[in-house]
Amino acid sequence: MLMRSRGYQYEAQAHWLLRFDRFLQARPDLAEQPLEAMIASWAAAKPTRNHAAECQKLARILTKARFRLDPTIPPKRFNPRPEREVAREHRQPHIFSPADVRRMLDTARTYPSPDAPLRPLTLYTMIMLAYCAGLRRSELAWLDLGDVDLQSSTITIRETKFYKTRILPLSDSVAVELRAYIDARRRAGGPQNPKSGLFWHAHLNDRYRPEAVTTMITNVMRRAGLKPASGRTGPRVHDLRHSMVVNRILQWYRSGINPQEKLHFLSTYMGHRDLHSTLVYITVTQDLLQEASERFRALGAPCLVTEARP
Repeated sequence: MLMRSRGYQYEAQAHWLLRFDRFLQARPDLAEQPLEAMIASWAAAKPTRNHAAECQKLARILTKARFRLDPTIPPKRFNPRPEREVAREHRQPHIFSPADVRRMLDTARTYPSPDAPLRPLTLYTMIMLAYCAGLRRSELAWLDLGDVDLQSSTITIRETKFYKTRILPLSDSVAVELRAYIDARRRAGGPQNPKSGLFWHAHLNDRYRPEAVTTMITNVMRRAGLKPASGRTGPRVHDLRHSMVVNRILQWYRSGINPQEKLHFLSTYMGHRDLHSTLVYITVTQDLLQEASERFRALGAPCLVTEARP
């Protein structure tokens, strides 16, 4: 409860414990067995790497809990291999170039939707905000009409991850596109209540849910040729957020701005808890490496040159 009050969700841990409890309920023969035997039986129930890593994490949680209740219980060393194997398989984010984003936006504009004429412009605006403002899919889904202030060209993101609310300034071009969407939404019969969903679904007369946001933007990626026609491989919706960070840092480099002086502003804009969360989004691309090398060559390399002594 203490960590959750600080913004940590800890949803995964709750799911692990619930699945373990369901397993034990189906195995009454383990009732008299020690905890280690129960966890070993659960680990043997599914021979996948992810399950093995999950069992290790659950065992660590339960061991810590037992130690708090009884400090005389000796600590146990865990095999780090399952978690390392899962981490090795973790998919690296795909960094979209500005040209890729433009292709997605053009595809969204022409998205076939005869039964929902507003949907192409809805998709266009979603992708624009996901990239230009770095919004998460849940933040897109839960935006209210009243969260948009066209006079000041800002949007308000209310109490999302880490329970943070932030007001994001938008560029003039993004504000113009957002105004066009809101006007089209009004002409399509969308509710004008400030608490109504910004991205409104005419058939349901309600907002799009996060799952629908993911499905629709993924379909645009497929139609744009940026993701395979089926399967989970290829770019994800969240990669638009990663791309925003990398391309913003690239732009700073090319404008002669030191990114380190701006990272704390970017962290606040992204709604991160601290700067370390923002650093996770900095994927080292070839372009980014080239710009960083050029900056070092111009500013740092001269410091390494020593004057020749007579």
